[in-house]
Amino acid sequence: MLGFTLRRLGLALLVALTVSILAFLLLHLSGDPALALAGEGARQADIDAVRKAYGLDRPLAVQYADWLWHVVRGDFGMSVYFKTPAGPLIWGKLQTTLLLGLGALAVALLISIPLGVLAAIYKGSLIDRACLAIAVLGQALPNFFFALILIMLFSLTLRMLPVSGSGTWQHFVMPSIALGYYVAPAFMRLIRAGMVEVLGADYIRTARAKGLPTRTVIFKHALRNAIVPVVALAAVQLGYLLGGSVVIETIFALDGLGYLAYQSITYKDFPVMQLIVLLLSVLYVLLTLAADVANAWLDPRIRAA
Repeated sequence: MLGFTLRRLGLALLVALTVSILAFLLLHLSGDPALALAGEGARQADIDAVRKAYGLDRPLAVQYADWLWHVVRGDFGMSVYFKTPAGPLIWGKLQTTLLLGLGALAVALLISIPLGVLAAIYKGSLIDRACLAIAVLGQALPNFFFALILIMLFSLTLRMLPVSGSGTWQHFVMPSIALGYYVAPAFMRLIRAGMVEVLGADYIRTARAKGLPTRTVIFKHALRNAIVPVVALAAVQLGYLLGGSVVIETIFALDGLGYLAYQSITYKDFPVMQLIVLLLSVLYVLLTLAADVANAWLDPRIRAA
């Protein structure tokens, strides 16, 4: 197990390094950072002065090496637009986005696991079709439109939940539901397919022949094996939720990382953009690593392979 984890960790570090190089190059090739820093209407002399002051006149390889060295030392640079250190600015927003992502993932699993198990147990029945219909609706319904429906129902009509802000846990209920319901269908279909396959296995028939309760057979024997691919998908979906929550954060006025990314792109704030891309990439790689290790622990055949 230790050797498997170390190999996966080495691969994760290489992936993170590659992503940081690509992100750095793409951000610098998308436009002239010196022109963005100097502002529109700046004279060529001012642009050249800014380029020299920020070291943008050096080769890209040298700029990347210098940026990576500062990042390793904990120096993330200054935000051009907010005029504050980029590190503390991003850490302050990251907590909000993490809470939203974890809440949305919890909602997705709470919806998808019962529906997937029910659909597999009653395969081909009306219950199965109803569960699949709920899954199709979740993917067909845009999350921003569903978010507006939740606001009209729970905030304007029932007055149960606050519309905007991030001060209490109530502020994260509707955003988590809006994001979680959107990704729940992928979990539901995967759980249903895995349960249908596992419920037809020989060891499940043996467990039932021994007289084990149906609940024990389903949740202790069948679901544990069917849940293995869900762990990997959960890591991927959590990475998506962390990086793709800008619309939901904007609708509910959550001051998180997604909205900060939108602002940094709008105002050409390259230090903040670079750090956000690097942070989300590292988080994504770490989540994938954690999923691989968890899958190897749940299924010894993965370690053997």
